Amino acid sequence: MKLSKKILTIVFTLVLAVALVGCGSQEKPKAAEEGKKDAATDKLKVAFIYVGPVGDGGYSYAHDLGRQYLVKEMPDIETTIVESVPEGADSERVLTELAEKGNKIIFATSFGYMDPVIKVAQKYPDVKFLHCSGYKTADNVGTYFGRMYQARYLSGIVAGKTTKTNTIGYVAAFPIPEVVRGINAFTQGVRSVNPNAKVNVVWTNTWYDPAAEKEAGKSLLETGADVVAQHQDTPGPQQAAEEKGKFGIGYNSDMSKMAPKAVLTSAVWNWGPYYVNTVKAIKEGTWKSDQYWGPISDNIVDLAPFGPMVPEDVKQLVETKKQELIEGKFDVFDGPVKDQTGKERVAAGQKMSDADMLSFDWFVEGVEGTIPK
Repeated sequence: MKLSKKILTIVFTLVLAVALVGCGSQEKPKAAEEGKKDAATDKLKVAFIYVGPVGDGGYSYAHDLGRQYLVKEMPDIETTIVESVPEGADSERVLTELAEKGNKIIFATSFGYMDPVIKVAQKYPDVKFLHCSGYKTADNVGTYFGRMYQARYLSGIVAGKTTKTNTIGYVAAFPIPEVVRGINAFTQGVRSVNPNAKVNVVWTNTWYDPAAEKEAGKSLLETGADVVAQHQDTPGPQQAAEEKGKFGIGYNSDMSKMAPKAVLTSAVWNWGPYYVNTVKAIKEGTWKSDQYWGPISDNIVDLAPFGPMVPEDVKQLVETKKQELIEGKFDVFDGPVKDQTGKERVAAGQKMSDADMLSFDWFVEGVEGTIPK
């Protein structure tokens, strides 16, 4: 009986020792994991809010490609995204939450976020806010955009050379200066190679509504358009063109994968280098609030590769005009420029100012349609 007790005592001691060793081995990974978390919290936190889903294949997708480029180039930062944030009050809530969670840089990527950004920025002076396509700034708020109208002009050349009916459709988003400027630039490009062509405009008042945007494209095709351009975030108009055996000009990102038989090219964004340069400047303490409006020479805007249906002579023409834009030999709205009534708005030898381009509220000659108030 005593021997049994001794044996039990020895066994119990061994089991206890093993248990203690086991507990020790569990504590080490836990400590290591805590160390990883501590290291992660030391990373600069950068947030992005998108008006649509990343999977839209368009605007928000292009911004997220830029974010991914940023992460690749600067692995010492931590990024957060919030998708499908409506413009207005809800965006104010999201911006506030992102600031409260320790994000020191917040990129708000849609025009309608402008006033909420300004309001929230006042409460968080140590956070830098970058607002895309807006015009209001503060000490800790800057704006950024690219001269997409230059890429629009180039895509208009392709459309003007492609159309056989001399009727080109344009599915427009909201009647704001950015969209009006894009329509005008596209039309300037069309008519630079085809003065007889006209551009018909249909408004959807959407950024992301695949069904509505596709239907708008169909309506333009049914009234004689054989090329369709767009300003929304979905490939709906391009898909409508493909179903009708017609052609289209995509936007935001290369839309050829979604409608390979229709897409001639796409006017595209390349946000990555801007995001890297901006975050580096903030980290280094050299950033100052400004209104960045990058030209095609900065590569922030460009054209996607041409579809196989685009002839070589058209590709060469576009490349020649692109180089002239890059070299500053001309710009899209250099005079003479007339409005759709035939009235001269920019005289020959004159250049339209940035302020006038940023407040566009009239259509150029060749546009068929009106701008809703």
